[in-house]
Amino acid sequence: MQTAVVILNWNGEKYLQQFLPALIKYTNNPEIEIIVADNASTDSSLLMMKEQFPTVRTIVLDQNYGFAGGYNKALTQIEADYYVLLNSDVEVTQNWLKPMISYMLEHEDVAACQPKVLSYFHRTHFEHAGAAGGYIDKFGFPFCRGRVLGFAEEDKGQYDTISDVFWATGACMVVRSATYWKVGGLDDEFFAHMEEIDLCWRFKNRGYKIVCIPECTVFHIGGGTLNIESPYKTYLNFRNNLLMLYKNLPAKVLNNILFWRFIFDYAAALQLFITGKPQNAFSIFKARKDYKMLLPDFEEKRKENIQLSTIQNHNEILQKSIIFNYYLRGMNTFSDFWK
Repeated sequence: MQTAVVILNWNGEKYLQQFLPALIKYTNNPEIEIIVADNASTDSSLLMMKEQFPTVRTIVLDQNYGFAGGYNKALTQIEADYYVLLNSDVEVTQNWLKPMISYMLEHEDVAACQPKVLSYFHRTHFEHAGAAGGYIDKFGFPFCRGRVLGFAEEDKGQYDTISDVFWATGACMVVRSATYWKVGGLDDEFFAHMEEIDLCWRFKNRGYKIVCIPECTVFHIGGGTLNIESPYKTYLNFRNNLLMLYKNLPAKVLNNILFWRFIFDYAAALQLFITGKPQNAFSIFKARKDYKMLLPDFEEKRKENIQLSTIQNHNEILQKSIIFNYYLRGMNTFSDFWK
């Protein structure tokens, strides 16, 4: 089998019912298998799968290992040349996959790619998680072609060219299986959030490319597992972002970046307090505390990453602050930053 489309499900029964029919319809190819890996759901997902989609293979995990650990455990049980990591709350469209697989077959230096990701509810606009390909700024804050912080652009075809990007979204990512395992897969300790950016950073450091293929389009609901307002989501995003920086930044800039992140993070906590979200603010304090506690566990990972890196300076890392320019200068589109 050449390609495995793998949905990691956790209590996503309603999304599987809603989106699996289109996925089956538009992925009708004997060389592609659709698999649902269940992360110890407590709803009726598995019963529903057995009754309504008996031909779809399921992998049942014994506990919720999070996005990173769940995918790693599921993918060890799958033989394929390419994995497609697909969220359960994604609606695929006709021809959503073939151009991505074809591009990777023709470009062996590409480790992963993604389609154009539009909002399921606001279908003319890009969706937060991935849009038309991901980047980070000099302080490690992620943004996309089509989405900067909270602002999502209308899709007017402005990003319809195939482009090298810094990271591909975990909502819909095609990844070369051999390369995935060569760099160690997703980091289990992240549990969820930022894990795909960390993975792509390792790909980039070792000389591989990440691309967006906007000829392919999917629609993403987003926040299906953790709402954007969730304090736990805030915690994971801030903690994992710091861990990602520690793992991957070259020594010459690490301390300076972490100093500025201290300032940015506490400014974010203050803003959350002022806007009536104290639980989210405390989540940032906890994230920074736990980040420091976890550092000894990540020393060897950092050492390995740096030793295996062949490239440390990447064109897809913006040498500006999106936070400063977004809030103080009103720059809110990708083209504002990338002329």
